[in-house]
Amino acid sequence: MKKILITGASGYVGSVLVRLLLEKNYAVVAVDRFFFGDRLPEHTNLTKIKTDSRLLTSDLFKGINTVIDLVALSNDPSGELFKDITFEINHKSRSKTAKLAKACGVKQYILPSSCSIYGFQDVQVNEESKTNALTTYAIANEKAEFDVLALADDSFCVTVLRQATLFGYSPRMRFDLAINGMTLGAFKNGRLPLMRDGKQVRPMLHVKDTSELMCLLLETPYSTINREIFNVGSNEQNYQLSQLADSVCDALKKITGMDIPIDWYGDPDKRSYNVNFDKIRNVLNWTPKYSVAYGVTEITEKLQSKELEDTPDTITLNWYIDLVKWHKIIKDTQLSDCILHLSESTE
Repeated sequence: MKKILITGASGYVGSVLVRLLLEKNYAVVAVDRFFFGDRLPEHTNLTKIKTDSRLLTSDLFKGINTVIDLVALSNDPSGELFKDITFEINHKSRSKTAKLAKACGVKQYILPSSCSIYGFQDVQVNEESKTNALTTYAIANEKAEFDVLALADDSFCVTVLRQATLFGYSPRMRFDLAINGMTLGAFKNGRLPLMRDGKQVRPMLHVKDTSELMCLLLETPYSTINREIFNVGSNEQNYQLSQLADSVCDALKKITGMDIPIDWYGDPDKRSYNVNFDKIRNVLNWTPKYSVAYGVTEITEKLQSKELEDTPDTITLNWYIDLVKWHKIIKDTQLSDCILHLSESTE
């Protein structure tokens, strides 16, 4: 039984990926701070370790075959508010993890990165194109890519996955992702929120698809994927955001019967990148399975059944801000590590 160590294992992708790995009879070591709670199942082949990725030590890598380094302070708004921490976690901790893994004899390291490092481009980009990272989140990803790829050799297989913008249901749900947020807004208010001006091009990818791809990499010969960067998505799911909004509205109408108007908001988003995904299809014979309509339908049905709700922790930046606020309140009010109770006195 192969043993896989996953950082950020209880996050948006991790909580989907861990379940898939367990179904495929892998042993999983799940490392997470659990900022968003424990979203993982109980399983005999699952070991949960609550720690920070910046604090990992070599003993964690004993017997590990592959590291999938999902950990990241997620999304651009969070990256801009917590710049130093974003670089510490998204860049430096992943670089450190890769070095530790290699030193401890781990054979494979997978870095889930982001197509956001392409920034703004006037032409379609592929893995050989010049990057144009515009945000702290994107820059940190790019620096991590550079560091971990430099470690690759014949005994340490390193693969970088530049993922398209993710969507779809996850046990650690996020409504701050484009399709997910559009779906929630339309479901709750009968109107779809869309950032101006809608001309931005963005590739989309279901969270199940990227999870299934990572499982595929575990069984792919290292000679095929070592030192390689793959854009993860499909040419068919490159959307202008206005086109994407129309697709979401169409899917919702089939479920609810409602015509959904668009509510424009904000300043125009400067990130726009049309990405070519030929390499992953040609090299790995892989294409995504799940459509925008599928993602919208699953989220809407779970909202209708109340299996899914827009709790405060479904908006990443807001949750981080709340955690910082609550931490200060608790520090200011606690006495001997207690709030209302007094600690037991000792004689």
